[in-house]
Order: sequence, then structure tokens, then C-alpha cells
Amino acid sequence: MLLAVVFVFLSFGIYNLVVEKKDLSKEISDLKATLNNYEKENNNLNSKIEYFNHPENLLKELKSQSNYRNPSEKLIIIVPSSTQSR
Repeated sequence: MLLAVVFVFLSFGIYNLVVEKKDLSKEISDLKATLNNYEKENNNLNSKIEYFNHPENLLKELKSQSNYRNPSEKLIIIVPSSTQSR
């Protein structure tokens, strides 16, 4: 009788450990996926920082964003026609 009670308690404890291990494994895989996403974002930001560290790239981006030009440069803006032919 005592052996059966000990067996039930051990079985219940082992079951709880298995369930907890499964939950922790899922949480670990979710955290790894999040870490992977953050590493990709970090690499992307580092490449952008490296790109914009060069003044000519920064000037190029400024020109493309705001139609900026140097006084010695000419700027031509081409607007597509509003009608489309098929």
C-alpha cells in the first residue's frame, strides 16, 4: 500500500517535470526566434550605419529624400503622365 502511494507521488512528480520541460522547450524556441530576429535587425542597422558613415552616401540620400541640389548642379524632375495607354 505504501509502495503504491509512493509510486503515485513519483508518477505525478515525473509528469509535472515532463510538462514543465515541454513548456520550457517551447519558450526557449520562441526566445531563439526572437533573438534571431533581433540579430537580423542589428545587422541591418549596422550595415546602414556603415553606409551612412561615408559623407558621399549621406549626401546622396539627402538629395534623393528632399530634392536637394548643389548650386552648380541642375535638377530635372520627371513626372509621369496621368493617363495610361493600354
